Amino acid sequence: MQIQPRDFVAGRQHSTQLQLCVPQVANGNLYCPATPRTLTELGPLARTATKEQAADHDRKTSELARHKLGRLTADDPDGYHRVQCPAAMGKIRCPLRPASMLLDRDRPQILQPPQHPPACCAQQTITVPPDVLAKTRQKHDYPSAAWRRSYSRRTGAERGFATAKDPASNDIARGWCRLMGLAPLMLFTTVLLAVRNQRILAAWNARQEETQRRAAAGLPPKTRKRRRKTLAGHTAGPP
Repeated sequence: MQIQPRDFVAGRQHSTQLQLCVPQVANGNLYCPATPRTLTELGPLARTATKEQAADHDRKTSELARHKLGRLTADDPDGYHRVQCPAAMGKIRCPLRPASMLLDRDRPQILQPPQHPPACCAQQTITVPPDVLAKTRQKHDYPSAAWRRSYSRRTGAERGFATAKDPASNDIARGWCRLMGLAPLMLFTTVLLAVRNQRILAAWNARQEETQRRAAAGLPPKTRKRRRKTLAGHTAGPP
């Protein structure tokens, strides 16, 4: 049986299915129909989160991953693949899968299974067509610790693009190079990025030396003033 995408509600970065007639769709993945909404509606970890809050958040995302339907096959030439119930794969305990109830109790348990089990609960596997999750599927489960580590690289990538295109130091705007062809442009860009890296490295060494000098004088490290403004800050200012 094939799963059909329907009854989706768009969210900020995810979508959750309303009815339990098919697996829940959240954050680019398929989940058990009885997955708690408190797990499927998890958001990213706050910047100001403590270690305890981060550990609790990671525990919830790990529990959410146990409710995800397991992928059994790769995409065929037409983009179809097959998935299986998490209880049938031994990730959770569910009364609809009697064999899963023999597993250790450290696994999450479905306390209120659907009264009318959908195909993912009644069959061994279901087929997922290519148009389901085509735009929201991600490499790492959102918002797990692996997703958080991967997404944190975006800051470095954006900073690298910004400094490479900064006209105050090096400019790659239209007309910066009079050569044509892929080879010379790649050579020029490689040299530009090497010079950019040397400039960033020199600035970092200068900041480290300044921090050591301030520490020797009994002063705290110099920090940059945060330029990001919140909505409350804008509303509190003068009109």
